[in-house]
Amino acid sequence: MIRALKAIAVLLLFAAAVPAAARDVVFFRVNLVPMDRDHVLRDQTVLVRDGRIVAIGAKLVPPATAELVKGGGRLWLSPGLADMHVHSDTRDDLPVYLANGVTTIANMGDARAGFVGRTTPAANQGRLVGPRVFNAFIVDGSPEYGHFTVTTPAEARAAVGLAKTNGYRLIKVYNNLAADVFAAVADEARRQGLPVVGHGVTKVGLAAQLAQGQVLIAHAEELFYTFFAPPGSEQGDAPPPIGRIGDAIALVRRHHAAVGADLITYGSIMRAIGHPERIAACLAAPEAAFVAPAERLAWQRSNYVRKTADLSARYAFLQRMLKAMADADVELLAGTDAPAIPCVGAGFSLHDNLAALEQAGLTRFQALSTATRMPGAFLARTLGEPQGGVIVPGARADLVLSAANPLDDLATLRRPLGVMVDGRWHDAAALKAMLDGAARDYR
Repeated sequence: MIRALKAIAVLLLFAAAVPAAARDVVFFRVNLVPMDRDHVLRDQTVLVRDGRIVAIGAKLVPPATAELVKGGGRLWLSPGLADMHVHSDTRDDLPVYLANGVTTIANMGDARAGFVGRTTPAANQGRLVGPRVFNAFIVDGSPEYGHFTVTTPAEARAAVGLAKTNGYRLIKVYNNLAADVFAAVADEARRQGLPVVGHGVTKVGLAAQLAQGQVLIAHAEELFYTFFAPPGSEQGDAPPPIGRIGDAIALVRRHHAAVGADLITYGSIMRAIGHPERIAACLAAPEAAFVAPAERLAWQRSNYVRKTADLSARYAFLQRMLKAMADADVELLAGTDAPAIPCVGAGFSLHDNLAALEQAGLTRFQALSTATRMPGAFLARTLGEPQGGVIVPGARADLVLSAANPLDDLATLRRPLGVMVDGRWHDAAALKAMLDGAARDYR
């Protein structure tokens, strides 16, 4: 009874901290980065009502009763950011994402039941401060990696049904599924309306997985293991021939599949291997204050520091491949794996990933697209979600206000002046309070 009362008290406290969505919010005289294409619109006024953008115009007159956010013709408004591959599963991380301008996250497996059943609906309904959350239910063919194990087609179908009942929106496949079990997962997920995402499955191969309906390759690096090399073959650290990049692009375009553009994940692993001092440096950095104590311990205990490998050539290959994919209009989705990878913390790491993509040669529009318009298009296509990731009439009102044009300097998004999620506005003071609260709790 006491435990239940405490839980209710905490939920009421968080609910009280969430501002009620005003009927109308107006961003008055702001410069827009709409992200529907590579252009900007200067000195515009944007009307938001009931969580949607309803009007945009240079001469738009704000309703007298609207909450007014003044830009003075100097501030910039761009779509909220999406991290489409995280493993955060506590409500404590949610404000950290939002304070970084991240208004959508996809948990890609192993989230605790309480996070899926209670925290996610509370966040998605605006009762908790945080981004919109989508959860994937992960299945594997053995307990080797600690995931939910299915070994027969019947078990696979039952697992998909269980996921649907418990509110998961995606099915994530992992490395060790048998071919007939993967086929059952794909078929049942299609019947249940749950898109299949995930890794390359060793006994199937990415080409066959996409042919059976998998819609997202969760990491670009998965192409190394079950496309460029024969499934199950021994591989060293050498990258595939550059000429094979065209084959990968042809594969994903043929099946209209998306690819996880998560350079920060592979890059952080590359830097951590054999270098415990680098993890120690991350833990001493200011951003570590916003990483849960359990995750800090996990970083310190990571097996990567005991390995020996040189992944630099493969990382360079990933850079080149992602740039080629961006140029070919492959749907790239930004992801980080936060906080499951050492030195990859909630929220902050998405900005690191955008910087890594720009360093790989993507234009700033291409890099920002991986965290805005492309996730919005993916969620609309695969889950029937309302249009997001762009600033156009009718789109979700997930927005970031910044001091400069992100297409001139992506780093301006690291310091948002305010964030709106589903029409709920949080100004700079509220964002600072979110970070201060997270640091205080984790300390």
